[in-house]
Amino acid sequence: MDTATATVHAAARRDTVDLELVVPAFNEAARLPATLAEVTTFLAGQRWRSRVVVVDNGSTDDTATVVEAGNWETEVVVVGCSRPGKGAAVGRGIAGSRARFVGFIDADLSTPVPTLTRAVDALEAGAAAAIASRHAPGAELACPQPVARRLGGSVFRALARQLVPGVYDTQCGFKLFDRPAVQRALRRCHVSGFAFDVELLRQIRRAGGRITEVPVVWTDDERSTFRPLRDGRAAFADLFRLYRADLLGTAGAGVR
Repeated sequence: MDTATATVHAAARRDTVDLELVVPAFNEAARLPATLAEVTTFLAGQRWRSRVVVVDNGSTDDTATVVEAGNWETEVVVVGCSRPGKGAAVGRGIAGSRARFVGFIDADLSTPVPTLTRAVDALEAGAAAAIASRHAPGAELACPQPVARRLGGSVFRALARQLVPGVYDTQCGFKLFDRPAVQRALRRCHVSGFAFDVELLRQIRRAGGRITEVPVVWTDDERSTFRPLRDGRAAFADLFRLYRADLLGTAGAGVR
């Protein structure tokens, strides 16, 4: 496929494609060029017509500039999001999509890009969500997280599993969705931080959507923007708010 240099601003029309990938980005100028090169090269060789949407989540570095200056193999657009939080950035990107399938990947590419093939296959087979999993049977951790994060993650997974039964890993940053299903679910979501995945998957499940986990070989990136004390505390707080909303029978209303 010929190289397509097509980086545009959010104001431009996002035409219908088969697959749209959202990349939430906060101060990712150093990491994005290699990430976008790998992702767009892979997408250019697939049968889907694709687009990558970088959501600049209030960066203070040259995140938008390096994206706009790139020479990518598939179309890349930049969207701004002033509301802080990964969930807010992902929601901003997904809400504006007109693709058949839409999802998000983390800028660190801890999950191998070819996972997209199995995820798309699952969606074409009728799943509403196809999510990469580091803990489903068959998954491997090529480079595990530090001990403190692993312990915190184990507790978080145990609590999240009560809200989304049967799902081993709600937090892996690699998820694809049937676009109408995820946009309906987003309208009922309120969490904007690192726990937003739990609420989003819960809303999809509540609407009758099937969630397929795709086991992956996952590699921890020590440059992760997640800070265990600050972000972990906030994620657990949001999780307990979701529990409280369930007890009150409000299905997430009032969770902020």
